[in-house]
Amino acid sequence: MSRHQQLCALLTQYRWEYYVADAPTVPDADFDALMRELEAIEAAHPELVTPESPTQQIGPGADLSFTPVTHPSQMLSLDNAFSTDEVRAWRQRLLTSISAEVLDESGYMCEMKIDGLAVDLVYVDGVLTRAATRGDGRVGEDVTANVRTISSIPARLTGRPTGTVEVRGEVFMPLAGFTDLNDALIDERKKTFANPRNAAAGSLRLKDPRVTATRPLSFLCHGIGVCEADIDRLSTAYEHLAAWGLPTSSHARLVHSMDEVMAYIDDLGARRDTLAHEIDGAVVKVDEISIQQGLGATTRAPRWAIAYKFPPVEVTTKLLDIRVGVGRTGRVTPYAVMEPVKVAGSTVEMATLHNASEVQRKGVLIGDTVILRKAGDVIPEVLGPVVSDRTGDERVFQMPTLCPECGSELKPEKLGDVDLRCPNRRSCPAQLRERLIHLASRQGLDIEGLGEKAVDAIVAGGLVTDEGDVFDLTADTLLTCSLFQKTVKGADPVLSKIGAKLLAQLQEAKTKPFDRYLVALSIRHVGKGVAPLIAARYPTIDDLAQASEEELSQIDQVGPTVAEAICSWFAVDWHRAIVEKWKAAGAMAGSGEAPLDLPQTLQGLTIVVSGSVPGFSRDEANRAVVARGAKATGSVSKNTDVLVAGDGAGSKLDKATSLGVQVVDSALFSRLLEEGLDAVVSGPDEGRGPE
Repeated sequence: MSRHQQLCALLTQYRWEYYVADAPTVPDADFDALMRELEAIEAAHPELVTPESPTQQIGPGADLSFTPVTHPSQMLSLDNAFSTDEVRAWRQRLLTSISAEVLDESGYMCEMKIDGLAVDLVYVDGVLTRAATRGDGRVGEDVTANVRTISSIPARLTGRPTGTVEVRGEVFMPLAGFTDLNDALIDERKKTFANPRNAAAGSLRLKDPRVTATRPLSFLCHGIGVCEADIDRLSTAYEHLAAWGLPTSSHARLVHSMDEVMAYIDDLGARRDTLAHEIDGAVVKVDEISIQQGLGATTRAPRWAIAYKFPPVEVTTKLLDIRVGVGRTGRVTPYAVMEPVKVAGSTVEMATLHNASEVQRKGVLIGDTVILRKAGDVIPEVLGPVVSDRTGDERVFQMPTLCPECGSELKPEKLGDVDLRCPNRRSCPAQLRERLIHLASRQGLDIEGLGEKAVDAIVAGGLVTDEGDVFDLTADTLLTCSLFQKTVKGADPVLSKIGAKLLAQLQEAKTKPFDRYLVALSIRHVGKGVAPLIAARYPTIDDLAQASEEELSQIDQVGPTVAEAICSWFAVDWHRAIVEKWKAAGAMAGSGEAPLDLPQTLQGLTIVVSGSVPGFSRDEANRAVVARGAKATGSVSKNTDVLVAGDGAGSKLDKATSLGVQVVDSALFSRLLEEGLDAVVSGPDEGRGPE
């Protein structure tokens, strides 16, 4: 795999983790560095640029567990600058289209870059009718019910402006509210949030608005989309928004020179720790809307705005110990245990050290004063030691040779690997715990009752040998664990509400679609993004188990690495036993049975489904075309025969049009399935979506 392909895959995964899963696994600074590397490669090799490249995309798309909605106007992202020189270079680029005098006369609206979740509010005749997350910029997640619980967002605008008003802004959690929320979660023995941004995003995406209502969320406007009011400047728009009762920032400033822009950035950076909420930079925008329109935008960002990212926050603290943790794939990872220290708005006492080689490279000793960087990221990073503070009492970390959980001898998976792994894949308690937690996660089978506490009890009690036994749990087996017992005076314990809820959710999970099971199986590299594509091509577990690496590699976005991982997984006896146990328990409904004998109306066609399709989720639509003989892929190419285009088809529709690919409106999808392509396309233009 080329470096360009590696970067595209990594950045796509990291974007999904950050924007949809609310569980980023890399620091912002690392993501930014990878993005800049990809941009440099594509600048040197323009032929590598495609609409699917992360450099051309705004976000990862909507989470299909929420209703997808199309924004009235595209919700773009922002290009980043990491130095004041890059901000000045941004202005210089604008001067190729407009004179310095006109640009400075227009002015620059300077604002805080709040570290929260971007949302789009739509008011019709002054009444809030819809709220959505950014998603991929065209289609986001409908979070209207949850947004209505945020007190700073009015349900009705003052003065009731007529027509449609589309308001852009950031939902965030103030630092004080974040601290109070985490304290309450600790009291309830629940998992805390790593930072305010994750807390805000997680709270806004809760399935129960009543719980969202208990979270201390707030909102500030940072832009406007469709608006029928006569507005010629961004600064004027903010005045209108404030007059209508919408919250705007008191820290926004209109200035008329780059020296004033730099002064604003410096002042905001000096005051960032005094603010009530986290920020990770400043945003600079051309104020006059007609100039904005003249400057235009790239596929992902307006040319008339730039986001200056503050350097990551760094602090020092004492490294008390280095311990190791074991993940679900057996990887053994050292992590730092430190004296608690507040950094980037949250208290940190642990940080990853990646592997033994990284510990050695950084030169840290147990007992060192270390430099810690966090800047609001989920995973804090130890940068290195403060050597001048050493007393001579520090000691070298020794990587264990045995698994701390099961005592197995640690070793690399293959020659040359820097990571050590526990080879006791099936029975190591740590790996089993992590796999069960992954199985129950939202991207897996979404079993809320199978959280960390329940998993710990089940594993510690020996109730399961591996995840294959999870659907065989009964009230009697759960009653052997105190967590699932309810004490009745003068009688034997009975099953608690927690236990009953878990059993009910396990029954419900048996009906989840096949692609969710593919994620739940913990096959390396098979996540929520690629699983539906695999399931569309191989709709049963038996079909998939018999597929060769070569056949799997032909699936769009799979490739040889994922194909090899799938075949290797099925080559393990106890993995196949998991599948048989689940099938025997009635899970993976339909797996192992022949697909329905449907008419092959789409035989031999390669079809891409994009945007919303009435009556179908994206996964269901892909399964439907495969069941009728077509190949379902995730991206448009010269080999694509048909694009089914719904609302939010976006760049795929543009590419299909440019390549001459047949476009079928999503409203005709059911007819396409039943009668074939000829039934919905009788002429060169008939059946096409919007061009």
